[in-house]
Amino acid sequence: MKIGTLNIDNPFILAPMAGFTDACFRQICGVAGAGLLVTEMVSARGLIYGSENTRELLVKGAEPTAVQLFSNEPEIMADCVQLPEIAPFLAIDINMGCPMPKIVNNGMGSAMLRDMTTASKVITAAKLNTPKPVTVKMRIGWDENINAVEFARMCEASGADAICVHGRTREQMYTGRADWQVISEVKNAVNIPVIGNGDITSAEEAHRAIAEYGVDGVAIGRGALGNPWLFATLSGKSFDYSPLQVILWHYRLAVDFYGEKRAIPLMRKILSWYLKRAGIPKNVRAEMNTISNYSQLVEMLNNAFV
Repeated sequence: MKIGTLNIDNPFILAPMAGFTDACFRQICGVAGAGLLVTEMVSARGLIYGSENTRELLVKGAEPTAVQLFSNEPEIMADCVQLPEIAPFLAIDINMGCPMPKIVNNGMGSAMLRDMTTASKVITAAKLNTPKPVTVKMRIGWDENINAVEFARMCEASGADAICVHGRTREQMYTGRADWQVISEVKNAVNIPVIGNGDITSAEEAHRAIAEYGVDGVAIGRGALGNPWLFATLSGKSFDYSPLQVILWHYRLAVDFYGEKRAIPLMRKILSWYLKRAGIPKNVRAEMNTISNYSQLVEMLNNAFV
């Protein structure tokens, strides 16, 4: 798959998810074979003004990784894409799809779907100030008045090298089903790559999305949580690790990255995904929420996976 000047090994992408796609999980999914990884959403303004929390999101390993930025200020975006912290990343992804109130109430994320003039200026500002490919993550509309095709055409005209379309409206948040027919209409309306996103939980669904809806690639979000093996199945790469081995690997990465005090509570929500997919009973999964240190984790996991 080619996005602007960027060639990636396969069209199966780890979608950005706040609180999940940190450097630790990206490393694991990269080893599993994801064609491209995307960081958690990063505030362009926060980065410009030196937020330490923002800079932590930009730790990058050796994996093929794009950085996702959000802003509704063209000047801020223009400055941000030129920062040295952005240099290691292969592409710039601009978030115009986040539905969360704290983002849209400030005119960013999905709110951009209702302000195409500003959205266009932000995309153009990024494109004119970086040699990297610039992509846009969008939804199919704010509400039932779908404007995905119109918005996608604007993105292309403004310089976007590819578009990732989540098949839900902002009003849907994460409920209901993704509308892949609208994603297909976007694909037919533009001449740049279109990546589909929404409700992909298996290799069969990912391949069907490409075959039936004509998208150039598939971004997988919640379907990858606790399931990096999905990328191995899709890419054909060897990933011969048991669930117990991957969980312990993920925890070791988190402890090294955050320190144990921060890692343990942050990883409890991650652990629930792994355990559920591994078929661990609900009562055992609930007990895992009492974990307070790494040694306790290892002991409880060894008992769970007997």
